Amino acid sequence: MDWQDHGTILSARPHGENSMIVELFTADHGRHAGVVRGGASRKMVGILQPGNRVSATWRARLEDHMGSFTIEPLQSRTVILSDRLALAGLNATCALLRFTLPEREAHMRVFAASEALFDLFVEGGDWAADYLRWEMGLLEEMGYGLDLSQCAVTGTRDDLAYVSPRTGRAVSREAAGEWAPKLLHLPLFLLGQGPASGAEIAQGLRLTGFFLGERMAPDLGNRPLPEARNRLVDLLSRQG
Repeated sequence: MDWQDHGTILSARPHGENSMIVELFTADHGRHAGVVRGGASRKMVGILQPGNRVSATWRARLEDHMGSFTIEPLQSRTVILSDRLALAGLNATCALLRFTLPEREAHMRVFAASEALFDLFVEGGDWAADYLRWEMGLLEEMGYGLDLSQCAVTGTRDDLAYVSPRTGRAVSREAAGEWAPKLLHLPLFLLGQGPASGAEIAQGLRLTGFFLGERMAPDLGNRPLPEARNRLVDLLSRQG
């Protein structure tokens, strides 16, 4: 059994004396793990950093075996290591991909969106809104997408201000009425209405965090969300 693909390293951990178990997010084979023999060498350690884009050949005697990788570098993203916020974004993205995606299952839309986000981390600048949209795309891909097209109660598209924590559907300000305190705030920039302020990004991360933690996580074994995401949210809130 063998295949060739390209993707980004999500994690690498020691295995035996000089090998590493590496987890990749690949274009055609999804989240996939394998052993890199000699991966603990000085040369390979630099290549096997999370976030780096690589070409990989996977081989195994049987399809259900872990198998081994032969890795070749394509793009180093280690410049992120010098940017605390970008590094937190990278770690949160890698951690959520490992948390949510089933092994060995292709998710091309998430792959393309993740590669674009990794490149934004490298470029620097203001990528917080892009990260939030990436989380929303991840929710949609996994079957927990939010419906922000119209009010769940009245059908209006005007003055949408909240999201129902039960259904994930938008609710207008008028329809919310006395139930407003029990609903989640809907940042207007997610509707294409104005720029993304720090406060709105914080609201958006609370929104996606609810559906990641309270809806998706129980279906994945009721594990807590990765601490890497919590650290990123904390850093972004301080900036805001």
